[in-house]
Amino acid sequence: MTIRIAIVGYGKIARDQHVPAIAADPRFALAALVSPRAPADEGVPVFPSHEALLDAMAGKLDAVAICTPPTVRLAIAQAAFEAGLDVLLEKPPAATLGEIEAMERLAREAGRTLFTAWHSQHAAAVPAAQRALAGKTVRGLRIDWHEDVRKWHPGQEWIWAPGGFGVFDPGINALSIATRILPSRLFVREASLSFPENRQTPIAARIAFEGEAGRFVADMDWRHAERERWTIRVETEDGTRVELLDGGARLNLDGEAQPVAGPGEYPSLYARFAELVEARESDVDREPLRIVADAFMIGRREIVEPFE
Repeated sequence: MTIRIAIVGYGKIARDQHVPAIAADPRFALAALVSPRAPADEGVPVFPSHEALLDAMAGKLDAVAICTPPTVRLAIAQAAFEAGLDVLLEKPPAATLGEIEAMERLAREAGRTLFTAWHSQHAAAVPAAQRALAGKTVRGLRIDWHEDVRKWHPGQEWIWAPGGFGVFDPGINALSIATRILPSRLFVREASLSFPENRQTPIAARIAFEGEAGRFVADMDWRHAERERWTIRVETEDGTRVELLDGGARLNLDGEAQPVAGPGEYPSLYARFAELVEARESDVDREPLRIVADAFMIGRREIVEPFE
């Protein structure tokens, strides 16, 4: 069966990642796009809204990949389920935990598939790191997620608006990996969030998790113009040291580089989505979003220089 899929929200990630992954998987066929601005010709119809898409493509679609900013996704997902479609959600899947719960309920009631597509969980080294930590007791965790917002999110004003996540938009990738590989749950003990005085979301965040003081921490910062740093380091009671580098693309185990391989994050995502659609199942992981929500709830707010 070929899954006829439309992409709703045609930005950089949709162009660079979703379209090639769909084209490379024979189980999928790109059927349409939704974008308020007409994109370069992808050879499929382009609609200005999801309502226009669903009206014009009735009976010609099986699924949608929602790649819009998070705050509008619940309405789109609800309309898709009502139209009998399966739904893939680009990360972060929604603006609130309540919206994720609502989407899961709507999918269940409609008998459709809902997939929270945390792409970083599908990085090449993540499965091996998960296996290395299985059954162990963690005694230390250090996450460093540093990049330049001007490079990775140029001109994207929505990330600075309420519900836009700010530095947690990339930082939640680290949390999605950590929650996948660690053998126990993470709980936020305290957080410090740095808000530019002219913005509504943080440009940096520091989180301390439950555990030995100073040994379970995450540092996320969007102000690093020189070089990205996407690393997760884990130590266990038996001395095992697991280090994920380059956002999960590379793995060091006890200081030695490990061979890893995989199809790529987004090809792996779509392979998983195809499996879920065929099995008529959902895969809804809300843990990364829960940690971000907890950090916002108990975090100390610091005002820093304006961001222009």
